[in-house]
Order: sequence, then C-alpha cells, then structure tokens
Amino acid sequence: SKYKLLFGDKFVVFSPETFVSIDEGGTIKTFPMKGTIDASSPNAYSLLMDDKKEQAEHATVVDLLRNDLSKVAHNVRVTRYRYIDEIVTSKGTILQASSEIEGICNGNWRSNIAEILMAMLPAGSVTGAPKTRTVEIIKDVETHLRGFYTGIFGIFDGKSLDSAVMIRYIENRDETLYYKSGGGITFLSN
Repeated sequence: SKYKLLFGDKFVVFSPETFVSIDEGGTIKTFPMKGTIDASSPNAYSLLMDDKKEQAEHATVVDLLRNDLSKVAHNVRVTRYRYIDEIVTSKGTILQASSEIEGICNGNWRSNIAEILMAMLPAGSVTGAPKTRTVEIIKDVETHLRGFYTGIFGIFDGKSLDSAVMIRYIENRDETLYYKSGGGITFLSN
C-alpha cells in the first residue's frame, strides 16, 4: 500500500487511497478510487472499465470530491478521469480505477489546514453521495461507532501535506483483532 500506519497496539492501516495532498505551491489534489478487479481475471481491464455500476459509482464520487475541493480551493478541475492503477498485493495484482482532481488552495492554506480538512470530512469516497444523507443512513444502519476506521491520517511537514483515507484496517480491541473494509453500494448493486 502507498500509505501504512501502525498505531501502537491499537490498529494498523494499509491504504492505497490518498485523501488530499497539497504541495508547497498550494495545489491541492485528491485521487478518488472506485472500482477494483483481480488483474488475473480474463479481460480484467475491459470488465472493470465497461461495468455500468462501476462507471456510475466512479462518476458519483468524482463529482462529490470535485465539489468538496471547491469548498477550499479555486480553479478545481478533473485532470485525469478513470485511469487504472495496478496495485500489487500479497495475493496478486489488482486493478483499481482512479481519477485525479486538483485545484489551488484559497488564501494561506498552511494557517488553515485544520479548516481545510474539516470542510472536506468525512471522506466522500467512503460515504457516497449526497454526503449529508448517506452519513445519516450510515449512522442509522451501523450498530457500532467506526472509531478511527474511515478517518484520515497523514504527514504535514510545514511545507506540504500528504494524507490518506483509513481503509483496509485491522483493530485490536480487547486482544481480539477486527478487520474492517468496505465497498460501495449503489442502486445498481446486487
């Protein structure tokens, strides 16, 4: 995974998904990931890219994250739409559909980093859209609090920020390990 975090004996995260990155010049980017397939599947690339459910889910999250970036940046635009990342795992390679969205942070972003992050949370790639309503549904149907799972973590060195969504998560609770992972559900889901 691109991002890894071990937090004492509490939890470990292996996340491939950037939440937001901000470079020294104030360019903010996010890279929503929606759509995964085992690369060894016959015609894996075509199956993933041609799947109507995956297309709809990806378009929805790209629009949501474009809107989220617009809360904290100007000149927001999708710079790459639905490209494929190859991610090597211990069980083989998977294909992951991603997009790239960028903008320019408003004002002195380094002094407002907490406000920027709070304006964009929770991560749209794990809530769905419309965000306010999907968060209400999640609260209604889930029987437990998520804790750190699906939150964010990252590094801010005073010059730039790199952060990730806390997915693919193992939590140690009372000496029992819990693996938490999610998947997108749309009206096209079966």
